[in-house]
Amino acid sequence: MVGRQRLIILLVVGLVLAALLVINRIPVRLGLDLQGGAQLTLQVKTTTEVKEITPPVLEAVQRVVEGRINGLGVSEAVVQTVGSNQLLVQLPGVNDPQQAERVLGGTAQLDFRRQRQGTDSQQIQQLYLVREQILAIRQQENSGADPEQLQKDLKQADAALAAFYEPTGLTGKNLQDAVAQPLPAGNQWQVAIRFDGAGGQKFAELTQSIAGTGRTLGIFLDDTLISFPSVSAEFAAAGITGGAAVITGSFTAESANDLAVQLRGGALPVPVEIVENRTVGATLGQDSIQSSYWAFVGGMGFVLVFMVFYYRLPGLIADFSLLIYALLTYASFVLLGVTLTLPGIAGFILSIGMAVDANILIFERTREELQVGKSLYRSVESGFYRAFSSILDGNVTTLIACAALFWLGTGLVKGFALTLGLGVLVSMFTALTCSRTFLLFALTIPSLRRVEFYAPKSALAKG
Repeated sequence: MVGRQRLIILLVVGLVLAALLVINRIPVRLGLDLQGGAQLTLQVKTTTEVKEITPPVLEAVQRVVEGRINGLGVSEAVVQTVGSNQLLVQLPGVNDPQQAERVLGGTAQLDFRRQRQGTDSQQIQQLYLVREQILAIRQQENSGADPEQLQKDLKQADAALAAFYEPTGLTGKNLQDAVAQPLPAGNQWQVAIRFDGAGGQKFAELTQSIAGTGRTLGIFLDDTLISFPSVSAEFAAAGITGGAAVITGSFTAESANDLAVQLRGGALPVPVEIVENRTVGATLGQDSIQSSYWAFVGGMGFVLVFMVFYYRLPGLIADFSLLIYALLTYASFVLLGVTLTLPGIAGFILSIGMAVDANILIFERTREELQVGKSLYRSVESGFYRAFSSILDGNVTTLIACAALFWLGTGLVKGFALTLGLGVLVSMFTALTCSRTFLLFALTIPSLRRVEFYAPKSALAKG
């Protein structure tokens, strides 16, 4: 039994060291209320097909924007409607608003087209090179070229390239996933995509029809040709099966990730225009944050002192477990990329109270066993055993409430539910593993096997 306790102690020490490493290496994410971020206003625009921005259209755009924000790895973001044709997007901790603008503003309509019969692949390549040269000139500062003329030439090149291809019905609607991947050589990147069942079948038929013919597969993003690979003759029998492919081109790590995010989030049903892009400060003042910090320190300190005063040695061990709990929980938040907002911190503090509650149940059951004359070891064992069902019931009901809040809530409510739920899970581990192991290990030390160390005589006299 002693050997098992030592193994658990070594496990706990390893977890603590790992938690310290995570906290030291990975910076914590703070919410918009604590550190500020970027705020964008999106104007939803009509098209020839959609002549009016109705509430369902606005809701569809909002869903796509929320999907792209999740792709950016930004949690606790706020996406809300403003009036009848605008969206307000708040991104906590975003240091590059321009990247958010590129990802949120593009329509990202992916289309796979087949080169028409009788067209020249060499001409496509030459025209594509011309387009790349125009684009390179546009990106150069102080190039001296007329921006309007360059834009006009770019549109003409795009239209000329599109004329070489015909639609096949395989579009971004058939995508299941898109991931940016580095190429083995150089700093080039590609985007790996995976189709659904129908898309995989269409892709196999498309590649089969052009395999070995010299014609290319045109991959268009928003009617712009971004890649035109050929298919070798070995796929002429059945095409490329498996429902997976890669999009290659002159991608950097940033542009490949932006494209993957757009494709995963889906195509916007209507165009949007970013009419405002600005950086905002923390919504809470520094005084409020400082007051919250001191409230946390004061409450935590009071709990630690009370546990030692009332429960003696078990209280001291519970304090030690509570500190381990706080460390492991905070490291879990950092590792999982949880964005800490003030409500999230409130959930964290509340889960500390839940962790103390579990220890109190255990120690009260231990005192009851001591009152009926059981030995210290048997009392401690029975205390944990008898309190387990109450702790489990209380934590499960809390987790059910957290799941409901996370499933049905939005924004800050989700943050509160997530932090509280994670805290409850870690508290069960520390209360039922750390506290129990440390307490049983203390009983192996002769100088600590004194009843008054575990309960005052007045408490035992009640029996």
